[in-house]
Amino acid sequence: MLKNLKKNYLILIFTILFLYFFFNLLDGERGLISYFEKKTTLENLNDEKIYLVNKISDLEIKNSLLTDNLDLDYIEILIREKFLFGKNNEKIYLIRNNEN
Repeated sequence: MLKNLKKNYLILIFTILFLYFFFNLLDGERGLISYFEKKTTLENLNDEKIYLVNKISDLEIKNSLLTDNLDLDYIEILIREKFLFGKNNEKIYLIRNNEN
């Protein structure tokens, strides 16, 4: 048995090295599976970044309407939405959507 191991010593070493590199290629921190996981994480983060940039730009527009030069129309819209406030002698119609 010992003689067979000595004869096939190089084959045994190459087999172990091949298995080591093969498993590290698929698994591990820099493996193929980890690559696809990181790729999907990157796509999700890019989508979230786009969403947050759009939200920030909307907030900047709303903030600019409420700073130095007050936009009275925008303030009226805010009051109507938040406090359900209407003017005197104003008729308010509620439209209910009945889907039967």
